[in-house]
Amino acid sequence: MTGMQQKMVMLKNGIELAVVDEGPRDAPVLIFLHGFPESHRTWRHQIRHFSDRYRCIAPDQRGYGRSAKPDGVENYTANNMIGDVFRLADALGVADFTVVGHDWGGAIAWGVALTGQKTRVTRAIVANAPHPGVFPKLVWTDKAQRQASQYFRDFRDSLNDAALDKGGLKPLLGQQTTQLFSDKMEPEERAALEADWADPATAKAMVNWYRASPVFVPPIDAPYELPADYKPLNVPVLDIPTLVVWAMDDPALSPANVDGLAETIPDLTVERVHDCGHFVTWEAADRFIAAMEDFLARTEART
Repeated sequence: MTGMQQKMVMLKNGIELAVVDEGPRDAPVLIFLHGFPESHRTWRHQIRHFSDRYRCIAPDQRGYGRSAKPDGVENYTANNMIGDVFRLADALGVADFTVVGHDWGGAIAWGVALTGQKTRVTRAIVANAPHPGVFPKLVWTDKAQRQASQYFRDFRDSLNDAALDKGGLKPLLGQQTTQLFSDKMEPEERAALEADWADPATAKAMVNWYRASPVFVPPIDAPYELPADYKPLNVPVLDIPTLVVWAMDDPALSPANVDGLAETIPDLTVERVHDCGHFVTWEAADRFIAAMEDFLARTEART
């Protein structure tokens, strides 16, 4: 989908975001949050499908695309991005909304939902993004997740800064990730991504999301058990209708991330998508859209 138009939206905190804003202005609002290493374009199929009945808002989050790229790791902590979402809603005159997120956008969606539930956030849809109460434990106890998350350690290594300055993000991603995009993505979408990756400022900003995260990923040879001094995050109950879409063949995130979610999300729907890798938004767009359609229809009366 190449027809999505962006506009620049200035937030009250001085951050300017490039934003797609399509659909009827008086319709229910869906705010879509993309993940790493993508952009608003990961939602091209969903926006095209839902924008006849919903107002679909999809920013390039801070550090991505034409959006602001402030210097300093401290500008990429989750609370900054969560705040950006609410300030974006304010700037666009949106009172309440359903938040939809994938990957890092899903991590921010969890925070947005937990912060704004029953006031401004009516529903949450999260795809292949670990819950803040689950993931920090899994990297200690789950061998598959520990192994899959070692790239966190690489991204946080300042020795890679010279490579980012010289070649952008592509050298750091490695052959496996870039091959995935080559094999399964439309050529025009691949070209748009590579243009973003090639910019050193964008590459550094993308990596800063990892460097600002408080999640500790142990080395591969650390014991597979919680440390004696481990303190779990005190994550509140998420008491709004929530859909989790999980691609089961994700090489970066173990299916174990879905286990136990119902303990802190009473109104939970889980849609497991088999034979699909990490980028479920476009790898299995039809199945993703079908899950959204069913969820939105069933929960409309409850919001």
